Amino acid sequence: MKWRKKTAALLAAIMMLMAPVTVMADSIDTSSNKPYISLGADLNSTEMETVLQLLGVSEEELSNYTVVKITNSMEHEYLDSYMSSSLIGSRALSSVLVRGEKEGYGIKVTTKNISYCTVGMYQNALATAGITNADITVVGPFKISGTAGLVGVIKAYENMTGEQVDEEKVEAATNELVVTSDIAENIGDSEKAEELVGFIKNEVASNDYTEEEMSALVDEAASEMQVSLSDEDKQNILDLMDKVKGLDIDVTQLQEQVEGLYSKLQGMDLHINLDSEETKSFLSNLWDKIVGFFNDLLG
Repeated sequence: MKWRKKTAALLAAIMMLMAPVTVMADSIDTSSNKPYISLGADLNSTEMETVLQLLGVSEEELSNYTVVKITNSMEHEYLDSYMSSSLIGSRALSSVLVRGEKEGYGIKVTTKNISYCTVGMYQNALATAGITNADITVVGPFKISGTAGLVGVIKAYENMTGEQVDEEKVEAATNELVVTSDIAENIGDSEKAEELVGFIKNEVASNDYTEEEMSALVDEAASEMQVSLSDEDKQNILDLMDKVKGLDIDVTQLQEQVEGLYSKLQGMDLHINLDSEETKSFLSNLWDKIVGFFNDLLG
């Protein structure tokens, strides 16, 4: 029916949380690979001792792991476009333990002494980067932001699997981690920030939205989740989604990798009767308002 075609994008925005999210990545059985540790290159001896203790690894046991070093210049290479240099800092301190797991394990993350990035933020961003089936621990020698931990995970994963993670996915994942963290800080709710960005990412990966439709999607999603976004937060989400549109994201796989979040999103109770006259009238009126707004805007 004609009204269905006209309002397809609006339905996607209004029928929130009815489709899970996912990411494209080659299926690699990482379970047989040696565990990897990424260590901040600027840790002093005392900090190194603390980090290894938090990771549950002694210096003697390091020989059982493949160890890579992450430098501050590497952190800035990935993060400078998305956050201030002062937040990144001048020392590489974030350290990461990555264990490969069997197919179906998903992405499990534990954090210690990480103040800026939550477990869900890491999981979402790593799934966008294409990381699969891994148990990950991100630690700092004391309270640190943890944004650079994403770099350590990706570098360890690349070494462990022998597969380079797509640079465009790494960029989008880094962008996603920072955007979600900023929104969480601005609205004072990390969980809602994770859900909001996760849902919008799922919709954009699953549908071919125009810029106007993506803008409407963000507004509807924020309204439904009772999140008040600043203009800057909204624009940051839209810029992120422009990157997501260009990625070859496997939505089903993303759902499997970050099962907890997307099961929750899918389970949120929102039902719309597509054939009801009330729904048709509402969608038609909403569409007319949007069209009218852009007609007025364009003169």
